[in-house]
Amino acid sequence: MTRFVDELEDGSFGWIEEARMRRTAHALVAGGGVWLVDPFEADGIDDRVRALGEPAGVIQLLDRHARDSAAFAARLGVPVHVVPRNVPETPFVFLPVLSWRYWREVALWWPERRILAGGDALGTIPFFRAGAEPIGVHPLLRLVPPRGLTRLDPLHVLVGHGEGRHGADAAAEVDDAVLHARSRIPLWLRGVRRAFGS
Repeated sequence: MTRFVDELEDGSFGWIEEARMRRTAHALVAGGGVWLVDPFEADGIDDRVRALGEPAGVIQLLDRHARDSAAFAARLGVPVHVVPRNVPETPFVFLPVLSWRYWREVALWWPERRILAGGDALGTIPFFRAGAEPIGVHPLLRLVPPRGLTRLDPLHVLVGHGEGRHGADAAAEVDDAVLHARSRIPLWLRGVRRAFGS
């Protein structure tokens, strides 16, 4: 089962899967078209995307986050941009998160709209968060947190797992999560042990 989340005033929106890892995908209206970010199949998505405007492309922020990107691209007749450094004719900037052999990831930054979208670097589900954090760094990145995502001043933070964070506090929440990712590892571990009953 899925539901719509992260609905913005321009019609951009997200959809979230009601399962343990709560996968989330987004459709962003930009540059006269609609861009899908890390999409997965769900009822009604194609119709809602087409109602927003002409599909322009699919962006895959994380190399292993293929999800249903290829299927959406084929059906909508648009290209897939996998871990892009640049997508011409868009207002998006792509910030490097990680470039390891088995983990390549970028984040999408839209300066004019103050929208930051990530794949796995940040998340809002309990698996990512330490203690009362509203947003957290992926557990495997806590030792090497994505410092390039700080000091951007986003108004909207869209994540690949969980509902986004919106409003004046969003930027401070990201900065706090990244800057304290390492020091909160023990707190994160305590939460995981409680969650799994060990």
